[in-house]
Amino acid sequence: MGMSRILLGVMKYRQNYRAGMVKQFEVVRDDPHPKAVFFTCMDSRMLPTRFTQTNVGDMFIVRNAGNLVPHANLSGHEEITTEPAALELGCVINGIRHVIVCGHSDCKAMNMLHLMRNSDRTSQEIIKHSPLKAWLVRHGHSSIAKYAQLEVADFQAPLIFQAGTPMRRFVAYIDPEDKFNEEDKLSQVNTLQQLQNIASYNFMRDGLVRGRVYIHALWFDIYTGDIYYFSRQQKKFVDVSENNIERLLDEAKQYYT
Repeated sequence: MGMSRILLGVMKYRQNYRAGMVKQFEVVRDDPHPKAVFFTCMDSRMLPTRFTQTNVGDMFIVRNAGNLVPHANLSGHEEITTEPAALELGCVINGIRHVIVCGHSDCKAMNMLHLMRNSDRTSQEIIKHSPLKAWLVRHGHSSIAKYAQLEVADFQAPLIFQAGTPMRRFVAYIDPEDKFNEEDKLSQVNTLQQLQNIASYNFMRDGLVRGRVYIHALWFDIYTGDIYYFSRQQKKFVDVSENNIERLLDEAKQYYT
């Protein structure tokens, strides 16, 4: 593949898609109205605009290893990351009302975090030798703590997350049907933990309290192509399908409009 594949792809774009895309750019150029800030993993198998069928101007997309959003306590003047900056740009500057975090199955970052969860190596050693491990340890430790609660309860008990406002909580049963392996369970926990992290920023609080901003979780099974939406009514990730789309749309209208 290599760079030749990329360059040939650019030529295919020029010949088949560029004209149509330019027309779309012209429509949104002066007055774009993106509907969501979408945090997801950098995994090459994750194609969010394809599986959400969104188009030019529809979403701000932020990608990193493990779809992590650093907690406000870990994002100060000495260590600014792109994720809170994207939240401010999207929700404060551009008035975007919906923030979505999307995790996925077989996430290499989550697989590594799961492997390191009982490691006795010091953080300094990890930081010194691996920026990836340092990123995961620093910003994934809350997900590991929640996952440990799940392990102690033999994956049966619900977890409690804060989201929306510091005083507003929601209950989550992680994979109650036991369809996924432990690493994927951690990925689902981690996806929900990011909602709590997003709600930790002061500049997000007013919008969340007043119902001007809403935060959601999706989870993508890359081997089946199924998309799961975290339903706060049902307290779990449920697959978005013909069988339950009406119920999920009703939930969205009731709570998120």
